[in-house]
Amino acid sequence: MIELGVNIDHVATLREARKGKVPDVIAAAKVCELAGAHQITIHLRQDRRHIQDHDVESLKHVLQVRMNLEMGAADEIIAIAHRIRPHTVCLVPEHRQEVTTEGGLDVRVQRKRLREVVSGMHDHGILVSMFIDPENDQVDASLEIGADFVELHTGAYANAVKKEEVARELDRFQRCGAHVAKTPLGLHAGHGLTVRNLAPVAMIPGLLEVNIGHDIMARALFIGLDNAVMEILDILHECSEW
Repeated sequence: MIELGVNIDHVATLREARKGKVPDVIAAAKVCELAGAHQITIHLRQDRRHIQDHDVESLKHVLQVRMNLEMGAADEIIAIAHRIRPHTVCLVPEHRQEVTTEGGLDVRVQRKRLREVVSGMHDHGILVSMFIDPENDQVDASLEIGADFVELHTGAYANAVKKEEVARELDRFQRCGAHVAKTPLGLHAGHGLTVRNLAPVAMIPGLLEVNIGHDIMARALFIGLDNAVMEILDILHECSEW
């Protein structure tokens, strides 16, 4: 079955709006875990706009499933990852003024620096995923620097409106997925995926994992967090049986 990582950043976003203690990030992670999530994903940003250092520390101690730490390649955050030792880090581009991650990491241009980061993570027993746009040269660069996985950025697909745009972006993803399949890299996907657009992506051969946050949290307002997780799992289960 394709596995689900639930991104709980926006539980922390709501908490940080009042700088208080609720909603409880740890409780939210445990609800997702009990609902069947295979992984909890958090993004420790340099500006600390949502997830805080103490969240990372606490989750490391209480999670029974994997922790996937999204992060920019900043020395401060790298040091935290080395100390906490999550199961996986996903290296993403990070810009102070962005609302959310706006595109994939340019591994090809930054390969020297990123090779050092990947090597350091491996020295600490941490697997590494590269969050990239669905482009073959970025896959090749990720393989070259020693990454374990690539997570293809599905934002352009998720934001497409016209049918021809959706088809074009899905074809782009399928072609890149086929290229990944020729390498030792594992294939993940994420960004903007919802209960409405997930199925076509989940049908891509070789897909191992999706990471979904915003849509699950938005759905949770109306149907509860556990139900929001389980309905995504139902889609993944159905697609995995095809």
